[in-house]
Amino acid sequence: MTILFLFFLLFLLMFIGVPIAASLGLAGSVTIMLFSPDSVRSLAIKLFETSEHYTLLAIPFFLLSGAFMTTGGVAKRLIDFANACVGHIRGGLAISAVMACMLFAALSGSSPATVAAVGSIAIAGMVRSGYPQAFGAGIVCNAGTLGILIPPSIVMVVYAAATEQSVGKLFMAGVVPGLLLGVALMVAIYIVARKMNLPAMPRATLREFLRSAREAIWGLLLMVIILGGIYTGMFTPTEAAAVAAVYAGFVALFVYKDLTIRECPKVLLDSGKLTIMLMFIIANAMLFAHVLTTEQIPQTITAWVIEMGLQPWQFLLVVNIVLLVAGAFMEPSAIILILAPILFPIAVQLGIDPIHLGIIMVVNMEIGLITPPVGLNLFVTSAVTGMPLTAVVKAAWPWLMLLLGFLMIITYIPAVSMALPNWLGMN
Repeated sequence: MTILFLFFLLFLLMFIGVPIAASLGLAGSVTIMLFSPDSVRSLAIKLFETSEHYTLLAIPFFLLSGAFMTTGGVAKRLIDFANACVGHIRGGLAISAVMACMLFAALSGSSPATVAAVGSIAIAGMVRSGYPQAFGAGIVCNAGTLGILIPPSIVMVVYAAATEQSVGKLFMAGVVPGLLLGVALMVAIYIVARKMNLPAMPRATLREFLRSAREAIWGLLLMVIILGGIYTGMFTPTEAAAVAAVYAGFVALFVYKDLTIRECPKVLLDSGKLTIMLMFIIANAMLFAHVLTTEQIPQTITAWVIEMGLQPWQFLLVVNIVLLVAGAFMEPSAIILILAPILFPIAVQLGIDPIHLGIIMVVNMEIGLITPPVGLNLFVTSAVTGMPLTAVVKAAWPWLMLLLGFLMIITYIPAVSMALPNWLGMN
């Protein structure tokens, strides 16, 4: 009865247009007040207790780092570097946009930030060179999803906090799938570009290549600092995020000088707003997950699945269907915090690696970001290009098919995501 009321109230609030964070918090709070012996005063304590996790401290620092990089002209330099590398190939501007998304994803940890930073420059450049606008919009909208797959990823941090898994191991598990998806998009673009006879840029000279590499190196070093620091044990993921924020601020202010001291308060304010919004969602989602745990829902579902005799591949198929549906209506962090506590014990019981499950969930969240009606990347792309939302959905749809195929590979070939952590001997 309690759980029926909890989910009924959640869907009712979402249906009438209440924001997802408020829906989660209200559903959890009302359920506790009506069906739990806890006092109303304990709700505030629970909100803080459930979100009091050291790992979550990485989120504001990664957001601040991404804000400095976005504002400080790093995206333009990464795009110039990508153009110098692959611009001479047929469809090279589109391929370089994917490459720039991969590079910026490794700096920001955010998918919408990747689309906004790269799309605002790359799509306009493609249109000027004779590419259809819809083609460029569809490419960047899909490639931007790499922001939550290639480390550092805020969604991975949230999953690690919800399941008590290693953030470092999750980050390393995301490297190979991220590179594989990026390369797959590039190959698909090349094939389409040859059929559409899309233009290629003149090959960059050695001097032009070295100049673009020198300009981009300061941004690229951030990847080395984050991943190298975590892998070598110099930093925890949270400490790496803090170092990244300081480094990104230093580069934007004193190296590239695209950002002035006077503009810093605005950058801090914008990243603070994003942090508050995301942490509010996380706190309310964790309150909701607390109710689920109190009512023994994960344990009940685990026992039910075991009794049904589901094979691991069948369970993963069900997981994908549930996550694809949820991703179309909810924010990735909220989905992770609600469903991870339910799916995690079942996966462990069936012998599925929790890190592999985390990567599966992240890839599903990628697809959710470009799936209407709530796909955030669609709205960001629409804002960047000025295209109607329906036109953006239509442009992104063909590339979505590629992502669904990639999801199947990640789901049923665990070696893809576990190759690097196993090779590095991470426990």
